[in-house]
Amino acid sequence: MIDGNTTFGVYVHWPFCAQKCPYCDFNSHVRHKGWDEERFLSAYKREIDWVTDRIGSRVATSVFFGGGTPSLMQPSTVGAIIEHIAKRWGIAHDAEITLEANPGSVEAARFRGFRDAGINRVSIGVQSLRDEELRKLGRIHTVQEAKAALGVARATFDRFSFDLIYARPGQTADGWRRELAEALDLAGDHLSLYQLTIEPDTPYAALHAAGKLVIPDDYDASTLYELTEEMTAARGLAAYEVSNYARPGSESRHNLLYWRYGEYAGIGPGAHGRIVADGSREATVAERNPEAWVGRVEADGNGFVELTGLAQAEQADELLLMGLRLAEGVDLARLAELGGVCPSAAAIEELTGLGLLQAAVPAPLASGGNWRQNELDEIVACAGPGLPPDARSPPPSGSAPGRIRVTPHGRLVLNAVVAELSNSFQPVGRIDKLRAAV
Repeated sequence: MIDGNTTFGVYVHWPFCAQKCPYCDFNSHVRHKGWDEERFLSAYKREIDWVTDRIGSRVATSVFFGGGTPSLMQPSTVGAIIEHIAKRWGIAHDAEITLEANPGSVEAARFRGFRDAGINRVSIGVQSLRDEELRKLGRIHTVQEAKAALGVARATFDRFSFDLIYARPGQTADGWRRELAEALDLAGDHLSLYQLTIEPDTPYAALHAAGKLVIPDDYDASTLYELTEEMTAARGLAAYEVSNYARPGSESRHNLLYWRYGEYAGIGPGAHGRIVADGSREATVAERNPEAWVGRVEADGNGFVELTGLAQAEQADELLLMGLRLAEGVDLARLAELGGVCPSAAAIEELTGLGLLQAAVPAPLASGGNWRQNELDEIVACAGPGLPPDARSPPPSGSAPGRIRVTPHGRLVLNAVVAELSNSFQPVGRIDKLRAAV
């Protein structure tokens, strides 16, 4: 059963960037002659209206402006979109409303404008604290600009985060240790640290295929990952997700909603959504080309090129794939309720024996073990997708729903672990059978 009123997020995709980075496969586009922002604003509102008509009443617990480079938008445009979301769905009084920004588009007055428009959290794409590396990554800002942007964010918002990319070509453990130490000195309560991956159909993919771009091999990349885990933990930032680190209570609520398989509307060019209409979960995918998306919205009320009902088996696979990214793991009782399946006891036992998987219970009942227990104390018992830890209710006395989570070593081969568990899925008729399996 899906409770669509528990939590609900809205993702708004702004598709334009000042320059396309060579490693990026996101739906981002450069328009040197600019764009018709009023036309796009009208289309965002109309697509929100269409989704509202389809799914009915909701209250947004989070709103996320991603891209692209949303900080290129006018604060008035952002404010108008937030206002329309509040008008059609409502926004919770304590909702997290995030905007992604690039350092080159950050000015104190502009950030104050976003704050006044309703933004209460920013995520800044720093990517590196080395100027030569920024040039290689195709970034158009400098380290000085990045540090200035972080200073403005700290002074303007109660919550901010920034991204770094590591496992870059030629990067050594000593080099990353020094750079990460600098980043931790600059960080607030949240930090996103991504390993560089070669994505298809990007300039980096062509260079890599030609042997002109060599990234660290699996062994060296795992060394950098383990160093990242150690240094963030030492500074009180728990690895609550594969690439995201936060002090307890400062996790990205919107991204937690994704990973906990909550409901969210994807609005804008190329945006994906998971909405619940008439009790059934649907996947939405919008037209990627910005101008074509606007045309679709103006003609049909929405820019979706896919609107697909998800079968139970598809929901089970998605929940498993997303949930195992989290340190808290996957609640097997919810997997059974949503997807009607559970992984076989044999598969769980095999992966546990290989040191890739752990069986776990909610924090109040957990005991022993020394891996990231501090994360579970605040994260596992959250009340629902995207809700802050302080909103949780204690579990009933004696309740111990089974969970599985990957170990740090399992995170390095996460896709293989997910595939093994998915291939072992067995139908379950009752939750008691599920609990007996683990």
